[in-house]
Amino acid sequence: MSAEFTTAAGPTLAEIEEARERVAEVIEVTPMLSSRFLSGLAGHQVLLKAESLQRTGSYKIRGAYNFIAQLSAEQRARGVVAASAGNHAQGVALAARELGISATIFMPLGVALPKLQATRGYGAEVVLHGAIVDETLQAARDFAERTGAVIVPPFDHHDIVTGQATLGLEILEQAPDVEHIVVPVGGGGLASGVAVAVEWLEAELGRRVRVTGVQAANAAAYPPSLAAGEPTLTPITSTLSDGIAVGKPGALNFEIIRRAVDEVVTVDEDDTARAILVLLERAKLVVEPAGAVGVAALLTGAVQPQGPTVVILSGANIDPMVMERVISRGLSASSRYLKVTIPLPDRPGQLARIADLIAEANANVVEVLHTRHGVGLHISQVQIEIHMETRGSEHAEHVLEVLRGAGYQPRVDLE
Repeated sequence: MSAEFTTAAGPTLAEIEEARERVAEVIEVTPMLSSRFLSGLAGHQVLLKAESLQRTGSYKIRGAYNFIAQLSAEQRARGVVAASAGNHAQGVALAARELGISATIFMPLGVALPKLQATRGYGAEVVLHGAIVDETLQAARDFAERTGAVIVPPFDHHDIVTGQATLGLEILEQAPDVEHIVVPVGGGGLASGVAVAVEWLEAELGRRVRVTGVQAANAAAYPPSLAAGEPTLTPITSTLSDGIAVGKPGALNFEIIRRAVDEVVTVDEDDTARAILVLLERAKLVVEPAGAVGVAALLTGAVQPQGPTVVILSGANIDPMVMERVISRGLSASSRYLKVTIPLPDRPGQLARIADLIAEANANVVEVLHTRHGVGLHISQVQIEIHMETRGSEHAEHVLEVLRGAGYQPRVDLE
């Protein structure tokens, strides 16, 4: 496909190549890692594009730098402003610092401390404002109107998409045999950039490269928007994947994704937690929930690779406190952490008997809670809650069968 050809929406190949030269001043060419575990599961080679190892811990620096570097001298003198709870904030802060431009970042009051400290560490002035992101965004807009600072959009802008598209070029160079690319989707900046880069190069490759977007089920605006034929505001509920929790697709992003992305699938919270655990244990990589949804889609079968597949790990900026909860959730989702509640007769020796049964089943007790005040207990009963480590779903079921065989009624608590 010639560089002069212009797609219906999105950057040209020449623009993407120019952006690549531009962002090369600040980004790392992140590694492409082979995963034997995921390859065995999928039945095809699976490679992990570890953009989680990018500067700032996210791909966002690509789009932010490409946008800011093209500002005029007059615009640069006014500075830039952005609103973000995480990766976009850090990308804008670092890009502005590298270009010698002042940056003001508005972040919500509840922002995670590591993200706040990192953004300040890149030299930006951080203003905490708003309990929800909409309030933070409005504060940034008010600041721009008052001071003349240039707003750096997170995804819905030609230069942002062009910067993110440089990742698509990198993937196709590092994995020339790729037939399928799996990419996380929030507002759509990364997915639209990668998809349009692939679209340009398919003629040169001589084959079709499938692109699948993945969203968190609790923040999935693209499936209803694609069904409606236009960006549609979709309610968002609580999700681990806050980095892709966007209620409405960007207009430019939507047009590209509707044309160039083959499908958008969703994954739930437990599957995402399990994917983070797999990446920790099997790939030795720390990946944030939003960055792990592609792996979650492979684990669940929501994505069925038909050839060599690249999964983009889009970011690594996870709060350690969240990581602790995610690991516990992932262990539970993998049936490797079993929590059961058991009503018992209130007489001596019952707890010891339970412990012996669990030991005979080769499970390891982590914590025991004992109470006489459980809901629904008879006056002659007590209740124990036991947390234990198991080796997976089959072993967990074996432990439960041993307890039931001894006359007990364990209730599994998935929380």
